[in-house]
Amino acid sequence: MNQEHFGKVQIASEGFWGKRVQNVREVIIPYQWKILNDAVPGVPKSHALANFRIAAGLEEGEFYGFVFQDSDVAKWIEAASHCLRYYPDPDLESLVDAVIDHVAQAQQPDGYLNTYFTIKNPRGRWTNLRDNHELYSAGHFIEAGVAHFQATGKGKLLEMVVRLADHIEARFGDGLGKRRGYPGHPEIELALVKLYRAMKERKYLDLAAFFVNERGRRPLYFELEAKERGEERVPWSFWTPEYCQAHLPVREQREAVGHAVRAIYLYSAMADLAFELEDETLFAACRTLWENVTEQRMYVTGGLGSSAEGEAFTFDYDLPPDRAYTETCASIGLVFWANRMLRLEENRAYGDVLERALYNGVLGGVSLDGTRYFYVNPLTVFPEAVQKRYDLRHIVSMRQPWFPCACCPPNIARLLASLPDYIYSQSGNSLSVHLFVASTLQTSLQGKGVSLTQETDYPWGEKVLFRVFPEEPFEFTLAIRIPEWCRDPRLSVNGGRLDLPLHLSQGYAKVKRFWKKGDVLELWLPMPVERVRAHPAVRDVAGKVALQRGPVVFCLEEVDNGPNLASLILPKDVKFSTTFEPDLLEGMVVISGEAVRESRQSQELYSFARSERRKTFIKAIPYYAWNNRGAGEMTVWVREE
Repeated sequence: MNQEHFGKVQIASEGFWGKRVQNVREVIIPYQWKILNDAVPGVPKSHALANFRIAAGLEEGEFYGFVFQDSDVAKWIEAASHCLRYYPDPDLESLVDAVIDHVAQAQQPDGYLNTYFTIKNPRGRWTNLRDNHELYSAGHFIEAGVAHFQATGKGKLLEMVVRLADHIEARFGDGLGKRRGYPGHPEIELALVKLYRAMKERKYLDLAAFFVNERGRRPLYFELEAKERGEERVPWSFWTPEYCQAHLPVREQREAVGHAVRAIYLYSAMADLAFELEDETLFAACRTLWENVTEQRMYVTGGLGSSAEGEAFTFDYDLPPDRAYTETCASIGLVFWANRMLRLEENRAYGDVLERALYNGVLGGVSLDGTRYFYVNPLTVFPEAVQKRYDLRHIVSMRQPWFPCACCPPNIARLLASLPDYIYSQSGNSLSVHLFVASTLQTSLQGKGVSLTQETDYPWGEKVLFRVFPEEPFEFTLAIRIPEWCRDPRLSVNGGRLDLPLHLSQGYAKVKRFWKKGDVLELWLPMPVERVRAHPAVRDVAGKVALQRGPVVFCLEEVDNGPNLASLILPKDVKFSTTFEPDLLEGMVVISGEAVRESRQSQELYSFARSERRKTFIKAIPYYAWNNRGAGEMTVWVREE
């Protein structure tokens, strides 16, 4: 339990991720600010910033939006702050300061901050933690306050969220006169740990631990507060204690159940607390839940949550591709959780899942230009069925410019803007590389400065070059994740090949030596096209394969392969070719190969005759890039002969 994230990281502007981080700064942040101000015609109304101006008494009006509408503003501030941390921008900083000013004027004298209750329901404060997202929204503001202070050194928002956290700490916990409540939607727990790390105030860590430890204890707080409100029955048909992971104390939970985003945020908080408190029981619970999620309930894209009803997990191996809900926020949460598990244990199982979710589930949630988003991320889409089949009503075949419930777009922004935090970590005299991103790190080990440069065109290229520049020669360990998907990795230092198995520990190549300026470590990760097959118990894709190259999962789109993608069959002996097409969707590797297409001359619904087959060629693109060329069919899974 000793991994720490640290240092100054700069992502190279010309690399795969550099372009996306640049898009966050130049397109996504300004675009979302306009949305939050209702300044983009033809998109769903947000009114989120107007709510703060109304709550502050700066303008007349009524509250509009969901009870958690404030959190969209908080996540935008956090995303912008992460950008400012790595890329100073006076204009953006002034814009963020202006938003913070409006938020500050909306905060109540006792520290409370929530425009829904200030404007619309002042007597409803803290009366329904199960449904009303007060702690969830507060958590996002706390995260924003910490991020803004770290980026700018300005304390205004941090001071505001400290007052908010103190307001909450005075009312909840196991102390005399406090309520033993906890959030219906976990999030504040993560935020309180961040606030503890920033302020070194133990009470914030203790409150986070209380919220986690109290969950699932009998009598359930949600039942007690419902009785206090005079509520006779739950208004939501899908609500059960399992829905918000309150069915058992967290250390007794063995399976991922309920709302997927809530679950993953809770597990992330458990990992945070396991790290800070050195709590082996919480770590053991995290490992058990991790195995269930990643080995029985995760899509090949890193998507989570197979049911639209309750946006939830269902049961082991229930992973239908066409009905998949797989909310973008759930993949984002999986990145959060995997990153925290890496702090607890340097094991490539966590790094591999982090990478899978990032390149596929997360990136698929936003268009290449940054102005359109997916809330759900199915693995098979039939546009006509979207309009006709009731059980697919949640699936849309085109990304949307915004949503009435807009949790995903600003969540994507804050994750991508903070990507430098996920690439490296250190522990003692060891420096670890978790993601292959063209970047430069400057840090110190044992009080000695060291710079590490990563040169690569990953995920398209197979080579990663590390240049090491210590201030003076000294001995330390450089630990590099070796992805499990790579069958024949190779590693060399200054041209001399290393015996990789001798250096592997839990999937990390650990090279300990006296490093000197200019030393070069070269990693080669061959990326043949692989056919991925699901466990036989995944009924919906039995007899089908998905194509993967390196960390990237591919898909077939109608625009490249014609309609009725279900009629395509991949021969077992087909040889795939890969080509980098620089002018296709901002440049990407595509997979091509020979397949067969089934057809039938007869129009009979059922027939004794075998279908006709003819040769055809298929073209597969990265899953994250689908629906950037218009609507049409799409599938990740293809029948195999």
